[in-house]
Amino acid sequence: MRRLLLLSALFVLAVPLAATASSRPNFVFILVDDLGYMDIGANNPETFYETPHVDQLAREGVRFSNGYAANPVCSPTRYSIMTGKYPTRVDATNFFAGKREGRFKPAPLNDRMPLEEVTIAEALKAAGYRTAFFGKWHLGPTEEFWPEHQGFDVNIGGHVRGAPRNYFSPYSNPRLNDGPKGEHLTKRLTDEVIRQIGEFKNEPFLCYLAFYTVHTPLQAPKKLVEKYRKKAEALAGQPEFDEEEQVWPGAKERRVRILQKHATYAAMVESMDTAVGRVIDRLKELNLYDNTVICFTSDNGGLSTSEGSPTSNLPLRGGKGWLYEGGIREPFLIRAPGVSKSGNVCAAPVISTDFYPTILDLAGVEPKPDQHRDGRSLVPLLKGEKTLDREALFWHYPHYSNQGGIPGGAIRVGDYKLIERFEDGKTNLYNLKSDIGELNDLAAKMPEQVALMKNKLHAWYKDVDAKFLQPKPDGQAPWRP
Repeated sequence: MRRLLLLSALFVLAVPLAATASSRPNFVFILVDDLGYMDIGANNPETFYETPHVDQLAREGVRFSNGYAANPVCSPTRYSIMTGKYPTRVDATNFFAGKREGRFKPAPLNDRMPLEEVTIAEALKAAGYRTAFFGKWHLGPTEEFWPEHQGFDVNIGGHVRGAPRNYFSPYSNPRLNDGPKGEHLTKRLTDEVIRQIGEFKNEPFLCYLAFYTVHTPLQAPKKLVEKYRKKAEALAGQPEFDEEEQVWPGAKERRVRILQKHATYAAMVESMDTAVGRVIDRLKELNLYDNTVICFTSDNGGLSTSEGSPTSNLPLRGGKGWLYEGGIREPFLIRAPGVSKSGNVCAAPVISTDFYPTILDLAGVEPKPDQHRDGRSLVPLLKGEKTLDREALFWHYPHYSNQGGIPGGAIRVGDYKLIERFEDGKTNLYNLKSDIGELNDLAAKMPEQVALMKNKLHAWYKDVDAKFLQPKPDGQAPWRP
């Protein structure tokens, strides 16, 4: 009798605990590699690409029109999402293994996310969440730094490489078994996510889908490529390229794409969008959609100045590897059922470090201010507030990018953005509200604004212990702040 009473008491206690667990929101985080701000219809109704599922996601959640990556290339931004910190704090300031030299040597580069960081996956796991990672990791050179050692119960596809060897099986990926010959990587990763959501359905979960697409190599299913080749015929005769600035006398000519019409890239974008739709359909099928927060973003701007230059970011200037808006302004969407106001467009500047505290806030998990020290919870903005309690956003890229971008730092305060060049200390000032293309340099006309923003930027350099260009053995010393 006493045994029955004990079991009954345990059952009564278990019911509210289970109910509490099941009512906690799930999270699907979607990170698309190299996707430009202007590559989705929600940001660009005239885009050449077709993204109906992503656009619907934007209509059902909040679209941040001034959403940024913490860096113009991949690994640093991925670090910022995982940790809530600016990557400069640990010298993770370029894609891992990126050490290109120019007139000077680049700053020292840390090529791994320290294991001491408490990642967003570790924070949620400690709160009772199941966690799974799918796709591109690129946050550590050896196995001990891969997702399964950074808070993820499951790792499918995440390892050292920043790009697939092939988008069609065989993949040569140590964390993804090959499928049938010719199987498409984007579809395969989506299949894995769909399966895993089914396994996690009775527990709160984080599924982190980091597509390898739309990164090079430029490969996509033939039928889709043909569809966009035919679509591109209507654009025949329009100029496709223009010139971007020459970094120094004698520099190689740098072209920038100004017209979206690359058929293979367009097919890669549509494949990604179809995958997003399939994940949403799975959530709906399992009655999880109305209790799942979906975040959607990119790690840097669209590739427009090298490696095939497959997309245009106009009217944004530059692209991946540049500190201009084309390199750092991103698609940035959050759908949080019961919290976010559907169809809202928020103009407050936000950045990739903000995802960490936002997710904790939505999950009802205590914040970790020492960990996500550079992020802010976006929940007030999701609820309809217009501004966030933050003075400025910062960027630090002391490297020569593969895409032609120059070493520099940047700060945004209100509508003003200042770029500081690390070779010579020259500054450019732009008013993004009136000059989103960053074509009208106001530095000479507004010296007081320049001085104000430089002081803030330099104070930030000290706070994060920023490193800078190094002299070559027999060369001229670079500028120092």
